[in-house]
Amino acid sequence: MPESKAPKLTLQNWLVIIIASIGFLFDTYQLLMTPLAGPQAISELLKVPLSNPAITEWMGKLLWMTALCGGVFGLLGGWLIDRLGRKFVMALGIFIYSLSPVAGAFAHTLNAFVFWRCVTFVGVCIEFVAAITWIAEIFLDKVQKERWLGITQAFASLGGVGVTAVNFWIIAHAKDLGHLGMPIVAGATDPSSWRYLMLSGVIPAIPIALMLPFVPESRIWREKKLAGTLKRPSFAALFSPELRRITLVTAGLSACAYGVAFGALQLTPGRIAPGLPNLAEQRKAMKPLQDEAKVLNDKLNATPIGSPERVAAMAPLKVNGGKLKPLQDTVKKVGSEAQFYQEMGGLAGRIVLALLIIIGIGRRLLLRLLQVPGLIILPLTYLVLYKQDAAVFAWGMAAAGFVTTSQFSFLGEYLPKVFPLHLRGTGGSFATNVGGRMIGTSAAFLTANVVAPMFKGSPFDQMAQAAGWVGLGIVILSLIFGSLLPEPKGENLD
Repeated sequence: MPESKAPKLTLQNWLVIIIASIGFLFDTYQLLMTPLAGPQAISELLKVPLSNPAITEWMGKLLWMTALCGGVFGLLGGWLIDRLGRKFVMALGIFIYSLSPVAGAFAHTLNAFVFWRCVTFVGVCIEFVAAITWIAEIFLDKVQKERWLGITQAFASLGGVGVTAVNFWIIAHAKDLGHLGMPIVAGATDPSSWRYLMLSGVIPAIPIALMLPFVPESRIWREKKLAGTLKRPSFAALFSPELRRITLVTAGLSACAYGVAFGALQLTPGRIAPGLPNLAEQRKAMKPLQDEAKVLNDKLNATPIGSPERVAAMAPLKVNGGKLKPLQDTVKKVGSEAQFYQEMGGLAGRIVLALLIIIGIGRRLLLRLLQVPGLIILPLTYLVLYKQDAAVFAWGMAAAGFVTTSQFSFLGEYLPKVFPLHLRGTGGSFATNVGGRMIGTSAAFLTANVVAPMFKGSPFDQMAQAAGWVGLGIVILSLIFGSLLPEPKGENLD
């Protein structure tokens, strides 16, 4: 017999789709705001130039602390999803990550800036799991559910493009914007551009606040809650004999996906792309200026904060920074292009994944189709194409983004199917936040601090080789986890 047609989408359904799409897009937008605003904010709040070693040191601390806070509180948020409801906790996560950047824009100290960045990551970690659980239960038709889980998650790949575009616009128009009571550096006439970028984080809160009253809570969850038949969620239940395998395997797969992203892809724009052959002339011109900046920064760090000696030590650093800036802008442009190709490859991967899911390919086979090409693409990109023209390397980054980012969408579609109704938020959060954000993101430290020093060459060459081998190792580990992945049997309500 032919399958019955999927029910027609209602206005309420479309509102659900719009809210979820905005939520996923701004998940990425808020996360990628950190590498754009972080160095400038640290420089201003510590009163040191961008060339000072303290910038790199604090950026490392910032990324580590935000990932840890997001993982821990995101795990608690997963438990709250099962206790308080999908829609409520999703809205809570969106408002947390929308309003905390506004507070960060008014930060007077570095500690305040770091605190509000951590709060933002907590909101993102809560919202992601709540949103995929909500959509999986709002759409009762199987085809509609799989289609819109895939399509809405694809918007996450537009977040990186969006935050980059907004940042460029703000830099060009910051002087035309009002001060809005934000702190201004002594000697400047306007707030720094990073503060306006932080303010832009409030954008999703406005349309979502208007639409939320018109969308429902998950019906299955609400009915069981009202009937008193909804079991209480617990972390211990994730490790019961029935769920132990799926809990560990999905956490492992999430750790691998985040491991490739943070141990290779996210390191590329700033720490690998500057070593491309196209930039040899810029590297040569920057070397004496960077050496001079190191000496000048040592002198600056030896002076007391707020002293006349410190003011005097800043003057030659500003001259040095002015000479370095045009060269650094050229290098950053090449890194941004590599990141753009990676983001576009990731977007294509999410779209292709959604289409393959709609066709009905088995989940284990689908995962294999994403993992196996990575065995070739990652080492090829970082060990071979990196030595070629920047344009060739950019296409390698697009392919790497395709096979890596699509696995995030795969997990987002898979997780709600394999955990019972009362543990969907808890189980999905454990996989995403413990496996991915707490364990997987540590691959950045592994690549940069453990593996890279094992190789010879410039710091950029060392990082490229480390990224290629770490990426390959993680993909092999991911294949092992994938071989243990059970095929979902259908919706699990008990």
